Amino acid sequence: MEENAKQKERKELAEKLLMDRAKGPRTVCLEQIDKAMDFSEGYKDFITAAKTERETVDWTVKAAEAAGFTQFDPSKKYNAGDKVYYNNRGKAMCLAVIGKKGASQGVRIAAAHIDSPRIDLKPIPLYESGDLALLKTHYYGGIKKYQWTAIPLSMHGKIVRKDSSEVIVNVGENEGDPQFCITDILPHLGKDQMGKKLGDAFTGEDLNVLVGSLPLDAEGEQLYKLNIMKILNDQYGIIESDLISAELEFVPAFKAVDIGFDRSMVGAYGHDDRVCAYPALEALFDCQIPQRTAITVLADKEEIGSVGNTGLCSEYMNYFVSDLARAEGLEPQHVWSKSNCLSADVTAAFDPTYAGAYETGNATFFNQGVGIAKYTGSRGKGGSNDASAEFLGWVRRVLDNAGVLWQIGELGKVDQGGGGTVAYDVARLNADVIDIGVPVLSMHAPFEVISKLDLYMAYRAFKAYFEAE
Repeated sequence: MEENAKQKERKELAEKLLMDRAKGPRTVCLEQIDKAMDFSEGYKDFITAAKTERETVDWTVKAAEAAGFTQFDPSKKYNAGDKVYYNNRGKAMCLAVIGKKGASQGVRIAAAHIDSPRIDLKPIPLYESGDLALLKTHYYGGIKKYQWTAIPLSMHGKIVRKDSSEVIVNVGENEGDPQFCITDILPHLGKDQMGKKLGDAFTGEDLNVLVGSLPLDAEGEQLYKLNIMKILNDQYGIIESDLISAELEFVPAFKAVDIGFDRSMVGAYGHDDRVCAYPALEALFDCQIPQRTAITVLADKEEIGSVGNTGLCSEYMNYFVSDLARAEGLEPQHVWSKSNCLSADVTAAFDPTYAGAYETGNATFFNQGVGIAKYTGSRGKGGSNDASAEFLGWVRRVLDNAGVLWQIGELGKVDQGGGGTVAYDVARLNADVIDIGVPVLSMHAPFEVISKLDLYMAYRAFKAYFEAE
């Protein structure tokens, strides 16, 4: 009896003092799991329809206007409950719901990026060789090049003609559309390739997209190339030089699908980072009148360093918040110093097949909820924001009080590598920032996998954050 009493005492003490890192679905009621399943259906439609930053902005504008948002007017003073959006060049956005206290005590921001690794075209891409027509490319973001060969690709983007007229391109997604691919050598002739290190087996110059194999005529020069240009001219009214002023991206032609016999996961292209953008948007759309102004930011160019005027190295988010501040008679720097941000970006889910890359005590796992990362960066926290203990403590309280399932971890082993997010681009404005997002398997691959429960918990986390006192 005495031993049983000691065991009970130890169990009670453990429950009081120790973390339970394996709570997962067993602590979530079936109703929450059902809601996660339902929430993922809207996400699958979104991630299938919005495969590029431009398409994501187009989708968001329509969804925002349907939810009562109007275009932001920097000369206007807005009232509590007003909903506005700012579209930055069709590739990035800021959306806000004005709070009861406005920006006087700072604003709350959820910032996600909407670009993903992909294959872009070179300025002069079209050529013919070996009786085939191909396009030269320049890959965008961190990819494993071999993953992009021998899979179906679709072409998305915009062409601006010499006369400034524009053509929107989306080929390979609809039933009956042609699709494209990057070829790989057959294993029977692959001795030299397979003798190389994995990272050297393909070069950037090998990623040529196959687009045609028929000549325009029986005699003449560049007949394969000419046939493709005739098709493009007939369909889009363009000539070869118009490809110079085009942004054309090749992405996987896959549609989002359920993964697993239990349908608990979603497989798709571009989870990184649209899997965080979607719940951050939905949380804002569902936000009524928060205490502090709530903002969702969609950023471009994160995969290449957040550069350019649509990346968060630009000032467009700062200008948006500054305009809101000045309309209330506030100095922007004073608003920023009281503001905070959830850098809504994915993290690496533990993969047992590659367990050696992780430190399991500080990894994030499927179905354990939205993942917090106090810092990202690489090795010695290089390129990291490293959130303060005070802000992390506040975020913990908000999530716990809202009953949100969450976990905390690192990207992988300390010396294994690493990665960055937009966190330090926001922190430089003197706001408190922490990374929080959905764990992903096969991150940066053409086909990534996430947990539906983790996705839903991200939505609940962003909503709780916006609505917190």
